[in-house]
Amino acid sequence: MMLSLLDRSRTRAGLPDAAALEATVARAVHAEAVGYERFWVAEHHAVPGIASGTPAVLLAAIGARTSRIRIGSGGVMLPLHQPLVVAEQFLVLDALHPGRVDLGLGRSVGFTAPVRAALRREVEAADSFEDDLVELHGYLDGSAEVTARPVAGRSLPTYLLATGRGIETAARHGMPVVVGGPVLDSEELPGMLARYRREFRPRHDSTPWVTISLDVTVADDDATARELALPEAWAMAVSRQTGEFPPLEPVAAIRAADWPSQVRRRVEASLERAVAGSPETVRRRVDRLAERTGADELMASTSTHDRDALLASDRALRDLVTG
Repeated sequence: MMLSLLDRSRTRAGLPDAAALEATVARAVHAEAVGYERFWVAEHHAVPGIASGTPAVLLAAIGARTSRIRIGSGGVMLPLHQPLVVAEQFLVLDALHPGRVDLGLGRSVGFTAPVRAALRREVEAADSFEDDLVELHGYLDGSAEVTARPVAGRSLPTYLLATGRGIETAARHGMPVVVGGPVLDSEELPGMLARYRREFRPRHDSTPWVTISLDVTVADDDATARELALPEAWAMAVSRQTGEFPPLEPVAAIRAADWPSQVRRRVEASLERAVAGSPETVRRRVDRLAERTGADELMASTSTHDRDALLASDRALRDLVTG
């Protein structure tokens, strides 16, 4: 499988948000050096634990520090933007970094009512997603009444971040699909992906492409990898309790904290689902997932508090997939 990274610019307790963005750029440089093919960044608005709200700006910085690796968004939330503005932003990126830019798209309109109000969007904004997608493609391929500039000399690849319904949308619009989250555990997923490949309607010269996105943590042994996966699992569990997604905490601070029974259950369940372990353990889990889905690409969206351990995990994952 092709191997990629998705970095969400996770903030860390006690450090400024700017440090998270600096770490994302440094991780992209490292990913290119160890041989990853693709590096994507995310769009999240007003989330305490995530510093990246503007993928196009962050990608410009990453593109300036790298030379080969593909860069892209995982993803731009199309209902929050005018399609013309999205097209212009990514056409500029493509002009600056020719042939390296991907535009991954999602349909989220923000997790809370205050955020949606600040963005001047309501939940219903997602209802026009497919119309917005058609409009965006028109700007990107030059078929729209208004010409988006700079005019591209090539086709800019677009990807769709999807769950069950989105997988069908990707097939209708001839787009590669990125699948992550709870749908990966669904017994129906293989059938969904078979239908996607069967019903795919090519856009220009596009072909079906399935990317699986999930957290993958590799360490010397299973216990160490689970410890590295703990900060993200803890943050997710705490967010369910408080309604706020927090910065990553050090493992020692988490172990010393009070663990309400519900948080403990959620953390343990998250760690059980995580692909975290020794190279041998991770290889078995990835092989099973590849066999079950026929995925063309694995996009690791791993986060942990220890940045050095994160880079070591990235290198180890690259070694085991290519070895």
